[in-house]
Amino acid sequence: MKGLGELERTVMEVLWAREDAGLDAATARDVSRALAGDRDLAHTTVMTVLDRLAKKGMLERERDGRAWRYHPVASREGYVTELMLGALNETGDRGAALVHFVRSVSEDEAAVIRRALADITSPGKEPPA
Repeated sequence: MKGLGELERTVMEVLWAREDAGLDAATARDVSRALAGDRDLAHTTVMTVLDRLAKKGMLERERDGRAWRYHPVASREGYVTELMLGALNETGDRGAALVHFVRSVSEDEAAVIRRALADITSPGKEPPA
């Protein structure tokens, strides 16, 4: 999965924040309003970015009268995971890249990794596909 441009990331952050808050899918107008304080964007620009994100498979959309409602296909964490896996695929030695990554994380982050590994490798647990 490719990275997003700055404006695409900003729009996705609005949609992920709405999802985190338990709100329904957003219209282009909802996104425009959410961005109004930070950016001076034409409504048509927001519509174009939403359409582009839907074509990239980042968003699903459904008709709501004359408008479209958009919601993310994946969570923010799922998207970042795909970016990380894509970066691993770019190296000739995934193991070496993983070791280098793990050595660069903070102690708190290392503890999170240890807990996740213990969780997926504990007896009785099926390994992930």
